[in-house]
This record gives sequence, structure tokens and C-alpha cells, in this order.
Amino acid sequence: MKIIGLLGGMHWESTAAYYQTINEAVRAQRGGVHSAHCLVYSVDYQPIRQSMLVGQWGDVGQALALAARSLEGGGADFIVICTNLMHKVAASVRAAVGIPLLHVADVAACRLRAAGCSRVGLLGTRPVMEQDFHRQPLEQRGLEVIIPRKDDRIWCQDLIFQELWCGPLRDEARQRLRRILADMAAGGAEIILVACTALAPHLCHEDAPVPLWESDYLHACEAARVALEDVPLPE
Repeated sequence: MKIIGLLGGMHWESTAAYYQTINEAVRAQRGGVHSAHCLVYSVDYQPIRQSMLVGQWGDVGQALALAARSLEGGGADFIVICTNLMHKVAASVRAAVGIPLLHVADVAACRLRAAGCSRVGLLGTRPVMEQDFHRQPLEQRGLEVIIPRKDDRIWCQDLIFQELWCGPLRDEARQRLRRILADMAAGGAEIILVACTALAPHLCHEDAPVPLWESDYLHACEAARVALEDVPLPE
């Protein structure tokens, strides 16, 4: 079994969800009380978040690159960044180590195409929805990416950063999310990819007229598969 290097702490709750999903997948495959070989580097999110909010992504990349090198030095066979947004600095992490990085959008793109999807809705923070680091791997595999209109993207970002880590989803916020999901489905989305570890736990399949797929869950399951099987990482 390969050793998975989990780069987490952003927030730690999402890292815990990754760890649980990976180990559940390993036990389901191997049976008994088998569990995954994992190394976890959990960063202090506060200074990283402060750098992110003022646009100092170079500092974020340096911090995560340092963490990735520690995972490599500890014996990890590949790296998993346990959050969607921090894949914005995936190139910095890849450049810092000599082991592969399993990219969340590469995994999602492969699974979507395997399911026969050609149009996918993308829901998450504004960088995830608007910038190439998450969209490009989807588009390179022939997927048309559908995102909410601009005012809804701004609202989603505020909801994620200001509310969801502090408490439950308000009823009025759920109603707006349902309308946003319905709009993407009406725009042609066959599946909606929920690409935010803070948002996904607050949604259920009844909230949308099309299937909701959680990118972090797909990512964690693929990490377990790569660790267990002699398979290449998606490119």
C-alpha cells in the first residue's frame, strides 16, 4: 500500500473528513480492520488565510510547498491537498517535491467523463468557479463548465467565508442555494460539482434537480484507490 501524504489544516475539519473517507474506502476494499498508510501535515490556517485574503498567494504557495517537502521527507508516495481552494497553488507544491500530486479537479474530471457527463455545474469559492486552476482540468477533458451568475458567485463566497464555518446554514441561505443550483441545471448542467469542503456538508440531493457530486469525497476515494492499486495518477 502506498503512503498518502495529506496536506491539511485548511480547515482541520475538512482534513478529518478526508482521513475518514480514505480509511473507510480502504476498509471496504481490504476488509477486517485494515486502514490507510497516511502522513498528515496540518498547517496553522490563520496565517495562510490572512495571506490569501490580501492576495499574497506566493506566501501561501511557499508555506504549502514547505509542508509538502516534509511529507515527502517522511516517506509519502504522493500528495493530497485536502481542500479545493488551495489547489490554486498546486503548481508551487508540485515544483517543490519529487513525488506526484493528486489534483482534485483532475479526479473530478475523470469521474465526470466516465459517467458520460458533458456539462457540469461548478459551485465553490470565487477563485474555484472563476479561475483556471479548477476549471481548466475540467475543460481540457471536454467538459463544458457552467457557473452561477456574478452576484450569486459573490454571495456564495461571502456565505462560505463568513457563515458556514461558524454555524448551521440559515433557511434563507438554503433557499438561495437551491435557486442557484436550479439555475445551473436550467442552464444545462447535468451534474453539479460542489467544490468546497465547507459547503458540501450543508447540501443534500433534494436541494438540486440534478445530481450533486462532492469533489472532496471523489478526491479522497481516489486517493485510497491509488494507494491500494498499482494505478497511475490522473494527468
